[in-house]
Amino acid sequence: MTSTPITTTRPATPWLRRFHPAEQAPVRLFCLPHAGGSASYYFPVSRALSPAADVVAVQYPGRQDRRAEPCVDDVRRLADLITAEMLPWCDRPVALFGHSLGATLGFEVTLRLEAAGITPVTLFASGRRAPSRPRENEHVHLAPDAQLLSTIRRMSGTDPAVLADEELLRSVLPAIRADYRAAETYRYHPGPPLTCPIVVLNGTTDPEVTEEEATAWTTHTTSACTFHTYPGGHFYLNDHAAEVIQLIRESVA
Repeated sequence: MTSTPITTTRPATPWLRRFHPAEQAPVRLFCLPHAGGSASYYFPVSRALSPAADVVAVQYPGRQDRRAEPCVDDVRRLADLITAEMLPWCDRPVALFGHSLGATLGFEVTLRLEAAGITPVTLFASGRRAPSRPRENEHVHLAPDAQLLSTIRRMSGTDPAVLADEELLRSVLPAIRADYRAAETYRYHPGPPLTCPIVVLNGTTDPEVTEEEATAWTTHTTSACTFHTYPGGHFYLNDHAAEVIQLIRESVA
């Protein structure tokens, strides 16, 4: 007997990118970028996991081929929009991976998915403190361009070629500023915890996440919450991509 591919009719959308479509994959992994990031950041993840997982990367408005669209600088509004785009793709078990701002968005999207009756296999929360642990003194989104650029360079998550190209840099700054505004103004609204497992990943020297802030993710689920740390800072995953991808593969198997 031959297996029949899992297919469904889905509207075309600029929000979601499948670099290596895997229609028969048993699980679909949605990847949410960091502040200033884009869907292409997850191209290597898609390549490595296909065909075991159908990787779908989210493309926020205001960058790359969506640069003419207005940015969305509010986490909940962005989560509403992303969830609406994802729902037609939830025809099989799903998991979510988000880094930094993407982890906060992943949490809010998972809240919405569970409210719709869809419990993800796993939420991977990378490089971000728990939603209930805000930092009141963060105002990078209000800083002059020079200070914002200094922060970006310190994080080491932006392609050096972009940082060296003045014209290109000016074109991406509005998206970066909007993303920082979304991340820094987000405040958790207390409510029922998630029911899906959470896997927390962090760099050992990441100034954006303390051990206490990471551990607090345990309060946001009634299921298991596990922790994985890697040498490095906020973008530890650039140097440990193979290990992170293997962890994802094992967790969603």
